[in-house]
Amino acid sequence: MPLLLLELILVMKLPRNEQISKSVRLGLLAAAMVALGYPGEVATDNTTRWIFWALAMIPFTWIVVELFVGLKASIATQPENVRGMVSVARWITALSCCFDPVVFVFPMIGFSGGAAVTLVQVGYTIADIVAKAAFGIHVYNIAVRKSENEPSFVSGLAMSAV
Repeated sequence: MPLLLLELILVMKLPRNEQISKSVRLGLLAAAMVALGYPGEVATDNTTRWIFWALAMIPFTWIVVELFVGLKASIATQPENVRGMVSVARWITALSCCFDPVVFVFPMIGFSGGAAVTLVQVGYTIADIVAKAAFGIHVYNIAVRKSENEPSFVSGLAMSAV
């Protein structure tokens, strides 16, 4: 998820200071979410899993709010031919992020043994396909559209990533 957030911010080509602050903030929040979720993921008792799930939901919620509130105003600054695409990219990111907390609770709500392992792996696989393939292609298409209007966009995007 951290890379999805950074890709979204980079393709939006926000002002440099905003790009850096949002990248750092969202990256740290994503790292905190993963760090808080991991102990619950490897825990064998449901109480520990629920505690770490709840703790990981704090940065997760902040990330989702940042995606929809913090980046919503930025959509208006995008070229008209990509505004809708950038909005869709926010939705794809948020929806792919939502798989993780749902999948995480499967073993805690009665699924056990092979069924739990299978559901968790299928859930994470779907999230990965949405997050990496669908989002990656969508962000690429945004960059292509933006480069039609602004040929230096792609080279500027490459420089921003360095």
